[in-house]
Amino acid sequence: MDLVIINYGAGNIQSIRFAFERLGFSPELSADPDRISRADKIIFPGVGEASSAMAKLKQSGLDRLIPELKQPVLGICLGMQLMCRRSEEGGTPGLGIFDVDVVRFTGVPKVPQIGWNSIRNLASPLFQGVGEDEYIYLVHSYFAPLGAQTIATSEYGGPYSAALAEGNFFGVQFHPEKSGKTGARILKNFLEI
Repeated sequence: MDLVIINYGAGNIQSIRFAFERLGFSPELSADPDRISRADKIIFPGVGEASSAMAKLKQSGLDRLIPELKQPVLGICLGMQLMCRRSEEGGTPGLGIFDVDVVRFTGVPKVPQIGWNSIRNLASPLFQGVGEDEYIYLVHSYFAPLGAQTIATSEYGGPYSAALAEGNFFGVQFHPEKSGKTGARILKNFLEI
């Protein structure tokens, strides 16, 4: 399988690569639009601040390429948030793949939310073999509210979208590469979609 991790300077690339290697796959890291377009499956990671990450996507033209991709794409953490309409973080316009605006946590004990949390309301082949209330690892200050494209939820001061999907696009707010057996199962499921 031809698997590419988009390497645009705003992702937790190495731990994601190692997670796939543990599953027996060797992903290629690339920021080349032609190379990304030819891949069978694409991982769109992201850590850091939304507006600077979006600026990096625009510099390489990936902001135009990603929404046009036809193969399965998995956005992780900030990658998922950038796939939404916009983010409150820096007033950042997103890629518009998911029809939701990302907002900051308010009225919670601390921001960011860091650590393990349960996942539920699983409604996608992405979660085949994953049980309700299994634990995933999160680090985030912003979230996507519930909507028509929500395929899994978690809770912190109220429910929010732990995962989104639209057509060939999938996004997870959590870090599957840091979520033990549950995360490994989700990555494997993505490869089988």
